Amino acid sequence: MLLIALAYLGGVLTIVSPCILPVLPFVFSRAGQPFARSGLPLLLGMALTFAVVASLAAVGGGWVVAANQYGRWVALVLVALFALALLWPGLSERLTRPLVAAGARLSESAQADGQPRIGASLLLGVAAGLLWAPCAGPILGLILTGAALQGANTTSTLLLVAYAAGAATSMAAALLLGGKVFTALKRSLGAGEWVRRGLGGAMLAGVVAIALGLDTGILAQLSTASTGGIEQKLVERLGNKPAEGAMAMRGSQTMMMQGPGMAPSEGAGPSMMAGGSAMRMAPAGGAAASPLPDQGAAPSLDGATQWLNSAPLTMQQLRGKVVLVDFWTYSCINCLRTLPYVKAWAEKYGGQGLVVVGVHAPEFAFERDVSNVTKAMKDLGITYPVAVDNKYAIWRAFNNQYWPAHYFIDAKGHVRHHHFGEGNYAESERVIQQLLQEAGATRVAQGLTEVDAQGVQRAADMDAVRSPETYLGYERGENFASKPAAVHDKAAAYSLPASLSLNAWGLAGRWNVDAERATLAGPSGRIAYRFHARDLHLVLGPGPDGKPVRFKVSVDGGAPGDAHGMDVAADGSGTVTEQRLYQLLRQPGDVGERTFTIEFLDPDVSAYAFTFG
Repeated sequence: MLLIALAYLGGVLTIVSPCILPVLPFVFSRAGQPFARSGLPLLLGMALTFAVVASLAAVGGGWVVAANQYGRWVALVLVALFALALLWPGLSERLTRPLVAAGARLSESAQADGQPRIGASLLLGVAAGLLWAPCAGPILGLILTGAALQGANTTSTLLLVAYAAGAATSMAAALLLGGKVFTALKRSLGAGEWVRRGLGGAMLAGVVAIALGLDTGILAQLSTASTGGIEQKLVERLGNKPAEGAMAMRGSQTMMMQGPGMAPSEGAGPSMMAGGSAMRMAPAGGAAASPLPDQGAAPSLDGATQWLNSAPLTMQQLRGKVVLVDFWTYSCINCLRTLPYVKAWAEKYGGQGLVVVGVHAPEFAFERDVSNVTKAMKDLGITYPVAVDNKYAIWRAFNNQYWPAHYFIDAKGHVRHHHFGEGNYAESERVIQQLLQEAGATRVAQGLTEVDAQGVQRAADMDAVRSPETYLGYERGENFASKPAAVHDKAAAYSLPASLSLNAWGLAGRWNVDAERATLAGPSGRIAYRFHARDLHLVLGPGPDGKPVRFKVSVDGGAPGDAHGMDVAADGSGTVTEQRLYQLLRQPGDVGERTFTIEFLDPDVSAYAFTFG
């Protein structure tokens, strides 16, 4: 219920977003008419059409998106005809073309004996729903990403219906208010004819805005700035507690939201397996450990597209062993920072009955490439079994929502504990020790593991982090400061502002921004970010030909010096050679606001996401 309420509130907020403007004229065209027969069917048609299309798009792939594009153009024609009929009711008498005649019939069908027809209003609502490009703020991002990862399910559809219902509620309020204004104008000024024509003109302007892509371009960018902060506060206030059905998250040490909600971002996400919150364990050498609750039989490991370092494993085969299932993906900074502990536990307790099973569930498209995963495992020194979960079959079976996520399974095949995100390593290790003792292992190794992680695997300084994970693709991107606003799926020339505010970023040069990345389309280009953190990382990849891409990093306009990361020299030089996370800065001493700039000296590089530590 908490997530449904959050989705509803997110929908209500769309009324104050500039990107809803092209749709409002269609709503106000029903002003001054009985709400039950005119406005209500219109809003129901809009809400239900949006929920259906968004549900299919989230789980159906590109063919749904393509089909909806055709639907949008049909809807544009339909609404344009309606607008023309409002502007010139006598048009059908002078022109006999079929489309104009159809527009006149549509206008006439909207009323019967002076009363609006429910069916015509519903049809107009369906058309408006197809045109509705909702403002993709943090809340809608949570819903759509969760739907994409979890597949078709009633929870995702309910959340989308709740979001659409919230938008319909705020628009209904505007419609009722507009109806009173409309009536007052007619009574006091006799201006009903001019109001009707004005609505027709506004509807045509909305059609033009949608046809030119302004609803998903400039207006959507303005929307992010105007409502994103409000939605983020709602996510943080209402999304702290686990709740079923929201998006996947990369987990931070503090388990609080660290990044924008439009997409898997670093921080807490909703949903855990049934059985309640994780139990605290007694300190080593202290009182007896608290009993671990039984959270039910462990889900299946079936459905992996491939197994690495092992033949396929099943829960039945693993009966009698203590199993740690670790959900991870190789470009996730939080996953990388937990790996030293997971590897140490696999080595320390492997001979005493522990089996670690990694489940690699990709976030970006390049992480689906098994050769990339295999190379990353070799580089990271992962020798335990890893299931490649490209279809999210195991992810869904566990109802998982996090990178990283650890599930602890006893020798009887039941989940007894789970932990999401970084941190609490001592607690997790005590769980392993207790489950091994329950399984009958003798002389279980005691004491707690200490690791000396270096490079990207070193623990974050969370007290210094004031910057969220930031995606460069338009699907989840926020705080984009360049001019013009991001152009979707086409190359465009961008320029950086004279200065950036904290957590704002931008592009300079010619770039192609698609759903999950920005790709350099010119011979050179820059990315800048105003951040506050000790470490700065950027997920990068070379072009399709795999040729290395040279780059130069600067901080506040100068070489990084001793603040350089492991993938950068002191003079700021480096090379993108493969698709992975690159550590570009690690600052010594005090941390403050800095402006990071990376200049690419070769074309075709792709940039996916900033992360901090």
